[in-house]
Amino acid sequence: MAAAISGGLLGSVLLAGAALCLGSGCSSVGYVAQAVGGHLDLLQRARPVADALADPATAAALKERLQLSQRLRDFAVSELHLPDNNSYRRYADLQREAVVWNVVAAPALSLTLKTWCFPVMGCVGYRGYFQRAAADALAAQLQAEGWEASVYGVPAYSTLGWSNWVGGDPLLNTFVRWPEGALAQLIFHELSHQVAYAADDTTFNESFAVAVERIGSRRWLDRHANAETRAAYTLAEARREDFRALTLRYRGLLQATYAGPGDAATRRERKAAVMADLRRDFALLKAQGWQGYTGYDAWLASANNASLGVLAAYNELVPEFERLFERQGGDFTRFYAEVRALAALPKDQRRARLAAPN
Repeated sequence: MAAAISGGLLGSVLLAGAALCLGSGCSSVGYVAQAVGGHLDLLQRARPVADALADPATAAALKERLQLSQRLRDFAVSELHLPDNNSYRRYADLQREAVVWNVVAAPALSLTLKTWCFPVMGCVGYRGYFQRAAADALAAQLQAEGWEASVYGVPAYSTLGWSNWVGGDPLLNTFVRWPEGALAQLIFHELSHQVAYAADDTTFNESFAVAVERIGSRRWLDRHANAETRAAYTLAEARREDFRALTLRYRGLLQATYAGPGDAATRRERKAAVMADLRRDFALLKAQGWQGYTGYDAWLASANNASLGVLAAYNELVPEFERLFERQGGDFTRFYAEVRALAALPKDQRRARLAAPN
C-alpha cells in the first residue's frame, strides 16, 4: 500500500488530534491512550543523528543513510524553504516495519471514506494505531457493520511541527533505507505538512504535500544524484504514474456505477465486473510494461472501495498545486503563502480558487 500511494506517504495528524481529545472526551480512552503512549515511545527511542554517527556500534550502511538524510534535510531548508527546526535531526529504530497502521473504510457502493473527527485538527478519513492487531480489530468491526475496510502500514507521520519542542519528528528505520529519491520525497512531504494545514480537508493537505515532494525530489536529483540514482527514480516514477492512471480510470468507472441506474443488486454486479477488469488490466500492465514488477501486488490483492478511496487524497489536487507553483514563478515562499491563504478559506471557496485558471 505504501508504494501505491506515494514515496513519502501519509502526513498523519492523528496523534496531534488524539492528544487534544484527552480533555474533550471526543474519543475512547483506550484509543487516546495507545496514540499518546505510542508517540511517547517513539520519542524516547529517538536520539540525535550526530550521536548515532559517532557511535561505533552503528552500522556503516546506516551511517551512510543518516548522512544522506541530513544533506536532504539541509536542502529542504536552503532550496525548498521548508521549516528549519528539529524535525528529522534525530533517529529512532522502532524494530518494526511501520510506525502506525491506518484503517480506512467506505460503504459497499461508494468511494466516500468514513471520517473520524478531532477538535482543532478537524476530520480525517483514517484512524491510526501503533499496533497492527488493534488496526485489524477495528477493520473487522467495520466490516461486520457493512463497511469495506483496508489496513495499511504507514512509514512516517507528521505532528505538524507541534513536537519540535521535544525533538521534532524523527527519522525512522521504517524508511531511512529507502532509495535516495524515495527518501527525499518522504522528508519533503512530511515537512510540507508543517507549512500549511486545512483542518477539514485531507485531500487538500496530502495533495499539497505530494506536489512539494515531487517538485523537491526532482530538484534534488537533478543537482545532487548520479545517473544511476536518477534512472532508478525515473523508472519508479513511471510505474507510479502508470498505477495512478490505471486506478484513476477505474475509480471513475466505479463512481459511474454507483451513481448509475438500477437497484443495489444490479450495481453490485456491475461493481464486480469493474473490479475484475481492473485486475485484468493490472496483470497486463505488470507483464507488458513493468516486466513483472511486483511492488503493487499486495495493494491489488486487497483492493476495495476503501483502498481506492484513500488514493484520491494523495493525487486528486496535485496538478492544481503544481500549476499554482508555476503561477508563482517557481518561488517557494510565494507558493507557500498562497497555499496558506487557501487553507484559511472555507472548503468550497478553497477548492474553487485552487481550480481557477489564474
